[in-house]
Amino acid sequence: MQAYAGGGVSLRALAERFAVGFEYVRKIRKQQRRTGQMERVPQARHGPASRVTVAVQQQLRAQLREQPDLTLWELQQRVRKTTGVELGKSLLWLWLQRLGLRVKKNRSTRRSKTRQQVGSDGKRGGRR
Repeated sequence: MQAYAGGGVSLRALAERFAVGFEYVRKIRKQQRRTGQMERVPQARHGPASRVTVAVQQQLRAQLREQPDLTLWELQQRVRKTTGVELGKSLLWLWLQRLGLRVKKNRSTRRSKTRQQVGSDGKRGGRR
């Protein structure tokens, strides 16, 4: 922008000289005229801030370190109790995957009573 202020050069030529897009140079020039600042301002975050803060992530790790066989429901209750943050099961599952953590499956579901058929070649499956 100092080269532009010196005169004799267009914004398009300036963009080509520094290998940036014309719209970027135009945006910076507009900002300079409005605020006097040449640096790009940090972009605003879109959407609400995540409820899963660093503290909640640490709490998830601590709970599973303390008792690794917690179910999702039990972990959900403990996080709500200790941090006051309400997490749905799907969000909780997503964050456990992101953090590389595992939980025990729901112990209330019964095993299937129907057995899978085993073909004559020893592979599981149905008809061919």
